[in-house]
Amino acid sequence: MQNIRVRFAPSPTGFLHIGGVRTALFNWLFARHNGGTFILRIEDTDQTRSTDESIQAILQGMEWCGMDWDEGPGKDGAHGPYRQTERLSIYREHVEKLLASGRAYKCYCAPEELEERRHAALAAGRPPKYDRKCLGLKTPPEGVTPVIRFKADTEGQTVVNDLIKGKVTFENSVLDDLIIMRSDGWPTYNFAVVVDDSTMGITHVLRGDDHLNNTPRQMQMYEALGYDMPQFGHLSMILGSDKARLSKRHGATSIMQYKEMGYLPEAMANYLVRLGWSFGDQEIFSVEEMIKNFSLDNISSAAAVFNPDKLNWINHHWINARPPREIAKLLLPILADMKLAPTETVAGMRGERYGANAEDSMWSPERLEKIVLSQREKSHTLAEMAEMSRYFFAGPEMEQKSADKFLTAEIKPVLVRLTALIEAIPDSDFGHAELEKVFHAVMEETGLKMGKVAQPVRVAVTGGTVSPGIYETLDILGKEESLSRLRKAVAGIK
Repeated sequence: MQNIRVRFAPSPTGFLHIGGVRTALFNWLFARHNGGTFILRIEDTDQTRSTDESIQAILQGMEWCGMDWDEGPGKDGAHGPYRQTERLSIYREHVEKLLASGRAYKCYCAPEELEERRHAALAAGRPPKYDRKCLGLKTPPEGVTPVIRFKADTEGQTVVNDLIKGKVTFENSVLDDLIIMRSDGWPTYNFAVVVDDSTMGITHVLRGDDHLNNTPRQMQMYEALGYDMPQFGHLSMILGSDKARLSKRHGATSIMQYKEMGYLPEAMANYLVRLGWSFGDQEIFSVEEMIKNFSLDNISSAAAVFNPDKLNWINHHWINARPPREIAKLLLPILADMKLAPTETVAGMRGERYGANAEDSMWSPERLEKIVLSQREKSHTLAEMAEMSRYFFAGPEMEQKSADKFLTAEIKPVLVRLTALIEAIPDSDFGHAELEKVFHAVMEETGLKMGKVAQPVRVAVTGGTVSPGIYETLDILGKEESLSRLRKAVAGIK
């Protein structure tokens, strides 16, 4: 196989969205599977909407997802620059080539005039195409800076042998003489992308199928410029549960929002690769497995439906597959965002220690790791894990219904006795084994079963009836915090 060169070319007009990430992922996997080159190109010729902030958001999103690029921003190669705004001289050179060959011409028509003729064509039942008024114009008007139009071949057909959709035929009669350079000297999308892909040696163009209708226009430009044609493959759209195109109304669409919600990058890649690609019945893929097994032959031409429940299931798998210490470190910034951890603690993360006095605080990696181990089986996201663990950091927010049911006058002496026995445990021995002895001692003295003792204690220290095992919960809270909460709960019983 030829030396494969593919690209992902986002426009920096906002955040990196889910659909773009999947397109990037398929290109990246295709390059990595075949030992090819993956290029990141920034298409920033839309001067009214492109921003440097959006470029940084794209780079951050790519890096978070683990998709490294071989050429692009920060990794210059022989085919740069990799921002369109730095390639204007290249576009102008190619425009001059088309003008000299007669495949492009200058157009002086005013926008208002074009709009009038478009309405007239529609009223007459004709396609609203440019009528080539300026083609062969001998005396151009003075004081008007022209646009440059590509002279399309309007006879016959253009056939796209799509790598995913198969053979797609377009009638050239519907093609228009597109503007390829505006009067301000900036190229338009269809022209710039052909010049960029050609001069960067792109061999395969894998992109969303919303670009399929652009392909016959671009193919004619390749031919007119004398460049080899890349192979095209158009990926189906991602739809929401209502089968409409995925948008904000279906939930988050920015990839970094998923990071903030506590999704793991390997889970996002695993989920997105299954939106339109399959390898037998396998659902869980490591990055190495994706690279090893990826093939264009297994990409579906049907639209994929975004399923949040399946994403949560995959993310739950990877939360449990990751070492708890790593999950603990990822959990800490989310706790800070929820005001459950001081931001200076997160800022002070260095290696294995969190914060300046981590050894003596609730932010030690060991304590956070215990929380992860206690909550990960029930957690689909790190945000969910943080919310379920709120009482470990912020104290119990007492559920009145639970307090009325379990913190009664009858149970008060039991809690008093339990508190005294916990207080008697040596600090160095405090943990699961000694707590179990204390609970069994109380059960023997009172004749109560475990649930009758454990549930009031759980409500006292967490504020509710749901937590990890009671010994585990008290161990994570620590001796002094457990005693403080028990005493406060006992004092509140009338």
